[in-house]
Amino acid sequence: MLSGTTAPRPTTDSDQNPDWAHNSQWAQWIVGCGTRVVHGVTMIGDMSLFTWQMLRWLMTRLPCRGTVLVTFYQVGALSLPVIALTGTFIGMVLAVQSYVQFHAIGLDSHLGVVINSTLVKELGPVLAATMLAGRVGGSMAAVLGTMRVTEQIDALTAMGSDPVHYLVVPRFLACILLIPALTVVADFMGILGGYCYSVIILGIDHAAYLSHSRDGVALFDLFSGVFKSVFFGAIIAVVSCYQGFNCEPGAEGVGKAATTAFVYSFVFILAVDLFLTIVLNSVYYSFFPNDSSFL
Repeated sequence: MLSGTTAPRPTTDSDQNPDWAHNSQWAQWIVGCGTRVVHGVTMIGDMSLFTWQMLRWLMTRLPCRGTVLVTFYQVGALSLPVIALTGTFIGMVLAVQSYVQFHAIGLDSHLGVVINSTLVKELGPVLAATMLAGRVGGSMAAVLGTMRVTEQIDALTAMGSDPVHYLVVPRFLACILLIPALTVVADFMGILGGYCYSVIILGIDHAAYLSHSRDGVALFDLFSGVFKSVFFGAIIAVVSCYQGFNCEPGAEGVGKAATTAFVYSFVFILAVDLFLTIVLNSVYYSFFPNDSSFL
């Protein structure tokens, strides 16, 4: 080869057929979509088997009291401050956002109906579950993921203990029993925050505010919010424990498990909330078809 000359570039399939590279990209995209679909279906099936194994232990043998009480304290008592603050500020924000519209039409005293009804039916359960998915669910996934990485779960199996019974069932019980109670706390603090801001800051008459609030919120509204929170708690427990049990090796895997647990829990909570809201509204209006007034 002479000095200063360049060797000819070998021809490729893309040079001979310009559509080949474009078709290859489409094939890679289709393969990627198929891989994600297969991964999603596999994860749903694996999570279903994981849930069935947990429910089987729950129906046959309950965990020991010491393990349950410690988990209850971590899920319930330690979550009270953040839930109380969240509920209080939600009620105040609703008062601030709704006051201008209600004041413009002369319905200031009806402000409590919107605040309380929105809190007990939707915002209270959903936002409380979201906060607990971040705090409780992320903590569960991180703890169980660390135990998986350090082979503590394998050690439990080697000692003859079932990890699902020892680690998952107490967390599931804590979530389905205490998250509804924490939702009631969030509702109460939100109602109190909305009342204080409306009466003290906005100057609305407290007697009329309380009267309309009492007449505008039914017991079924409170029941629907608490009922949905039971499903939210089950979602947080199952998703977080599953992600922790299937954590990837290393510190990065633990962080990814905690993040994935929160994201999946949040998405499932919103999806289940939509489904349950449709079902509960259908049930309510089938029993009370003439109840169409909101204010």
